[in-house]
Amino acid sequence: MWDVAAHERAESDRDVEPGTLLVAAPGLLDPNFRRTVVYVIEHRGEGTLGVVLNRPSDVAVQDVLPVWAPHTSTPKAVFVGGPVDEKTALCLAAFLPGHDPSAIGGVVPVRGPVALIDLDADPGELAPRMRGLRVFAGYAGWNSGQLDGEISRGDWILVPALPDDVLVTATGDLWGRVLRRQGMPLALLSTFPADVARN
Repeated sequence: MWDVAAHERAESDRDVEPGTLLVAAPGLLDPNFRRTVVYVIEHRGEGTLGVVLNRPSDVAVQDVLPVWAPHTSTPKAVFVGGPVDEKTALCLAAFLPGHDPSAIGGVVPVRGPVALIDLDADPGELAPRMRGLRVFAGYAGWNSGQLDGEISRGDWILVPALPDDVLVTATGDLWGRVLRRQGMPLALLSTFPADVARN
């Protein structure tokens, strides 16, 4: 795998923290994470929690959370947040400028305008303050030290997130787009073929 560890040691400002993206390295072939982009929601000594941003499911938000469906960003599908506890729903929203998530009830700030939404909150109160939201089934989780080991092995590339990353559409290649915007040499990885056998 690509020597991400050396790259990460050289860039200490890119430590794992809420709002970091974990971009699957081209050599990461685990079907749960191949070519995924994971948004880190929480990172503490006990472990790390995030959601996969680029795996839409065939389930409509309307079918499981109808009250939130009108406020969901397109596509209005539940995204597969990860292999852990897929019956648990998490919701991330990006708030409009001038609306500080830390001052709004029913949300848990993550980073900047991005926050976790309490799905028991009143969508009518929150929706006018949001640019969009995304519902995820399940999450990606790592025990203490587990993610550090995977990063050292070169499984993940750490980059900062943009607020719109959490609202990605199903038609875009978020994996490639995130890598391309990092500049060289990471941008080269975006050209790595999905199937090496077809190269």
